[in-house]
Amino acid sequence: MPRAGLSPAAVVDHALELIDAQGSDGLTLAAVAARAGVATPSLYKHVTGGLTELRRLIAVRVTEELAERLADSAVGRSRDEAMTALLNAYLDYAEQHPRRYAALPQAPDPDPDLTRAAARLVGVIITVLDGYGLTGDESVHAARAVRSTAHGFASLAAGGAFRMAADLTVTRQRLIRVVVEGLRVWPAAG
Repeated sequence: MPRAGLSPAAVVDHALELIDAQGSDGLTLAAVAARAGVATPSLYKHVTGGLTELRRLIAVRVTEELAERLADSAVGRSRDEAMTALLNAYLDYAEQHPRRYAALPQAPDPDPDLTRAAARLVGVIITVLDGYGLTGDESVHAARAVRSTAHGFASLAAGGAFRMAADLTVTRQRLIRVVVEGLRVWPAAG
């Protein structure tokens, strides 16, 4: 019988706490079990596929968390204000949870849960791009540009790549401004 209070979601919670503290290199079933206060075999009652399934569940959760943050940031906003809020929310998430962010898959496996979460994440970006009148292929191109810009900055910042003395906050503000201004003049059709 599964331990009271332990569930697949709780196991993921413990795993994410571990990742936040130590990074994904420290993610083992034994470490998650210790954090949860159970024996390692007890985890298999909640995560039957072992570490592979746990990594999949983590990827789904992190993708859902980021999608939720982006959606919340854009509510009640449009165009420049919505895109600025969305990019700030994206970069804030990566800054606040750099190790968790590293677990975000960039090309999700054909897993239905992960595909659904990734579609929501991209869908939020495309919804904000609707405010610029972008549709069809142009919306896809712009969404790719937004994602790659946000991911590139987030990954480089988390990896400590920005070591020059200039204020990184100013760089971030300028980057967001470049994206927003670029979207204003983005071609409407291919």
